[in-house]
Amino acid sequence: MVKGKKYISALDIGTSKVIALIGEVQEDNEIHIVGLGQAPSRGLKAGMVTNIETTAQAIKQAMEEAQMMADVPVESVTTGIAGNHIRSFNSQGVVKIKDGEVSQADIDRAIETAKAVNIPPDHDILHTVVQEFIIDNQPGVREPIGMSGVRLDTRIHIITGAVTAMQNIQKCVNRCGLQISKMILQPLASGQAVLTEDEKDLGVCVIDIGGGTTDIAVYTNGAIRHTAVIPVAGDLITKDLAQALRTPHSAAEYIKINHGVALATMDGLDDMIEVPSVGDRNPRQISRRTLASVIGPRVEEILELTLNELRRSGFPEDVLTSGVVLTGGASLLPGMVELAEDVFNLPARIGVPQEMGGVSERIRNPRYATAIGLLQAACEDDSKNDLPVATAAEPKESWLSKLQAWFKNNF
Repeated sequence: MVKGKKYISALDIGTSKVIALIGEVQEDNEIHIVGLGQAPSRGLKAGMVTNIETTAQAIKQAMEEAQMMADVPVESVTTGIAGNHIRSFNSQGVVKIKDGEVSQADIDRAIETAKAVNIPPDHDILHTVVQEFIIDNQPGVREPIGMSGVRLDTRIHIITGAVTAMQNIQKCVNRCGLQISKMILQPLASGQAVLTEDEKDLGVCVIDIGGGTTDIAVYTNGAIRHTAVIPVAGDLITKDLAQALRTPHSAAEYIKINHGVALATMDGLDDMIEVPSVGDRNPRQISRRTLASVIGPRVEEILELTLNELRRSGFPEDVLTSGVVLTGGASLLPGMVELAEDVFNLPARIGVPQEMGGVSERIRNPRYATAIGLLQAACEDDSKNDLPVATAAEPKESWLSKLQAWFKNNF
């Protein structure tokens, strides 16, 4: 590889799998994916770490695969977080504009005022996202610096997470000899990967149905308005299948991925599939329509829980002009779009990450939406901070000394 090129890395620590990506940042800030690794994840439940050692092993395996493919050393990663400990709410801060013209100091003071809210002692702020600025009752301002006014009103979206949950992810990553450069809520990363700016402006809800959690993010007027994590997702579909078909969990997962259907009324479901039995019993034959009668009600329940969460948070269907965007592994079940349109009474589509170059065509799939979104977020942070980045031609000692020198000069 050419010396001096910039590389970024992302780590999606999911309930069913861990995905590691390494991207090469081009001169125009385009990302070229050069490393991919993934490993089964068995140390998490509903998005939260339950076994640090098992999770660390999965992270190590995925990162080693990615580094071997990219031939690049990795020291730090941008990683995601989910789980039903996540809380979010909107807040507002008002300050007087000094000197009659908005400066960065005015913006910072307004944001700090909006952040002065009561947060449970066992939680910490994960994200503070600016939704809009209001200058002297003029709403919808996105870039206020330089504008004239007397009063600056800032509206923000605050996302918090349990301190212990974040610490457990930190421990897992640190055990692999890595540092976390940034931790991002997973639905924000998924939204960044699969949504268009027009959808965010008109109003849209991205629903990421993963293995252990269903992650929700609502956008209107170009800004994030609501986030939530529901601890029901694809793993419960697999569990239902294993119980209903009396088959091992691994066989149920295979059947779900390769033969599963979310809507029993679809055509062409009379094909028969073989279902392994538990123990020494002979395998059985069932139709895909029977399979859909098991999967469909669980998927519908997940979508209805999402709809209830939206309504509870003050986002009725008429606010989501662009409809809903489904992503995550479970969104690939045939019939998901039709079922979502029935439940929400809104247009729906499958969210597929954009093309990035390199091996990205192999992972241009809803299963990798969160990982690709995390990589995009890492690229944005890199361009803002101008951090030194590891190169393939540099030994580890050189990379560490460069990083230490950067911190010394900047802090």
